[in-house]
Amino acid sequence: MRRRSLVVALCAGAILAIGLTGVAGAHVVKQFGRYSLATGWLHEPAYVGLDNAVQVIVKDTAGKPVDDVPASDFTVVVSTAGQATTALPLNASHDPDTGLGAPGEYTAHLIPTAPGDYTFHLVGTIHGTKVNASFTSSSTTFDAVQGQADAQFPVKLPSETEVSALVSRLDARVTSTQAAADAATASASSAADTANRAFLVGISVGGAGILFGLIGIVLGLRARRKAA
Repeated sequence: MRRRSLVVALCAGAILAIGLTGVAGAHVVKQFGRYSLATGWLHEPAYVGLDNAVQVIVKDTAGKPVDDVPASDFTVVVSTAGQATTALPLNASHDPDTGLGAPGEYTAHLIPTAPGDYTFHLVGTIHGTKVNASFTSSSTTFDAVQGQADAQFPVKLPSETEVSALVSRLDARVTSTQAAADAATASASSAADTANRAFLVGISVGGAGILFGLIGIVLGLRARRKAA
């Protein structure tokens, strides 16, 4: 009886291994109770700035895809370089009505924006079986995210980070130039105001001098008349 059970278990394992051969190469496979999960990127290699998704393929011990896990029961948190997403729902991609999507496949879409190693933390339940595990990209799990330049040919275009840095530098230069221009304009305006005030003061002083001169002439003429 024990020998028969062992044979059945070995056969089930073989079927499961064969069933998982259709999963993209760079995935990590882990058993949770009666269910096997293969986790990795939906599109591999994974590149910065390109739409991708966490992909989880769920199968039972017989190698049969499991399609009926509610998104509310199964989530993933993606983290890299000390930053993490909120809990992303893993949605079944297979539609039994249209036949579209891969049976047993669950995905959580995101666009990686930095190269490096990423960690997927799966949390939830599959028909009552608890799932709580973290997987980090490596040579034995799934791919790290690469910069787009790694796949560009023949000309390697600047990355979004490089373009953003260039725009920031140009913006700083424009701001500095504008500030200098504003300061020069203000200085010129101030000098012009000073010159105008000096001109007006000169006119006022000159006018007053002329006025006093005329008063002096009038008074002198009156004095002569009286003397005569």
